[in-house]
Amino acid sequence: MERAYWLREPGEGEIRPASLEQPGPDDVLVRTLYSAVSRGTEALVFRGGVPESQRDVMRAPFQEGDFPGPVKYGYLNVGIVESGPPKLLGRTVFCLYPHQTRYVVPAAAVTPVPDDVPAGRAVLAGTVETAVNAVWDAAPQVGDRIAVIGAGMVGASVARILAGIPATRVQLVDIDPTRKGLAERLGVDFALPRDAAGDCDLVVHASASEQGLTRALELLRPEGVCVELSWYGDRRVSIPLGEWFHSRRLTIRSSQVGTVSPNRPKSYAQRLRVALGLLADAGFDALVTDECSFDELPAVLPGLISSEPSSLCLRVTYDSD
Repeated sequence: MERAYWLREPGEGEIRPASLEQPGPDDVLVRTLYSAVSRGTEALVFRGGVPESQRDVMRAPFQEGDFPGPVKYGYLNVGIVESGPPKLLGRTVFCLYPHQTRYVVPAAAVTPVPDDVPAGRAVLAGTVETAVNAVWDAAPQVGDRIAVIGAGMVGASVARILAGIPATRVQLVDIDPTRKGLAERLGVDFALPRDAAGDCDLVVHASASEQGLTRALELLRPEGVCVELSWYGDRRVSIPLGEWFHSRRLTIRSSQVGTVSPNRPKSYAQRLRVALGLLADAGFDALVTDECSFDELPAVLPGLISSEPSSLCLRVTYDSD
């Protein structure tokens, strides 16, 4: 009998027994090595903040139960294939699966992790995939002046990818001054919102706050573009669409990982492979700020969700054998 983490009700989680189906010829049995928790989407789920209108959209691929709970939710999982097609047997793979010791899924649902990507870093693949889609939506140019507002997991991942474009000015903007150290590890500049450099060609907003989105518009040059990555859940947001919005002919463009950017005619599988390839970069290790064992998850998760914003990714370790 395996075990899985469930959100029993908003704010209360527990570990429950999990039974496995017998794998079919086109399935894999995966033993989890690591899973991960982001303070973004999973925090929204944990507090019961998924709007009724978005509950179908927000379902994870292998979710069990329904929002607000009980629900088995998660989408950052790396493990070893113990049973399955020969080409996958013994391979380390990434899967959009919740926190569970072992699981059975179709072989097509797992993606092999490149040999030069450590398994502990590969749990970031879902987050980096979101960042890749955002960069495709943003369509930055060589030499662009760019701000990324919100130094959470997604914003930090976007900043790291954008920093690789030649001659760009990339500044990571956050209300938490301790994020400066994160920016340094990512190889980008840092600024508090009031000190951020203006005249930006592009601003990527990922702070999930109306103050951050307002500041994003303020930083844009005439005809600049703001790519909105934030997921607000059940919260309404007010922004100034008077003042400079029309006179500067600004653009707000949404980006969401549920669809592949129309700027890139690629599939979901191709996008995930791009993300995993990027994770050969050790700079992404800066996103993992906390770690606990699977057994500790029910006790640790409430504190992480409500903690100071310096926490980013919680990596969960497993000792199943």
